[in-house]
Amino acid sequence: QVQLVESGGGSVQVGGSLRLSCTATSTIGDILNMGWWRQSAPGKQREFVAMVLNGGSSNYAASVRGRFTISRDNGNTLSLQMNSLKSEDTAVYYCNAYAGNPPLGYWGQGTQVTVSS
Repeated sequence: QVQLVESGGGSVQVGGSLRLSCTATSTIGDILNMGWWRQSAPGKQREFVAMVLNGGSSNYAASVRGRFTISRDNGNTLSLQMNSLKSEDTAVYYCNAYAGNPPLGYWGQGTQVTVSS
């Protein structure tokens, strides 16, 4: 079983900053890739934000590149530093992680980020 617990969401004005964190625990082996996704409204497709691969490299969606920074500590804590926030960044942000053999994806409960003008 893999459990992901997110924190750090909230409300901020346009141009502001927030930092999200996600701590993963696993009973089925090492946590592999970890990342962040977001869903702007119920019924809309969840979209990729950023991820850290198991080797340490990171990928970003074009819409957040240069404003968001993803990082992972030596353990299983993932962070997302979000700067220069825009109203279109408003969404529920979900932590995602892969673990197990074969690897399966797991999701956190989500944390709301609201950016207002």
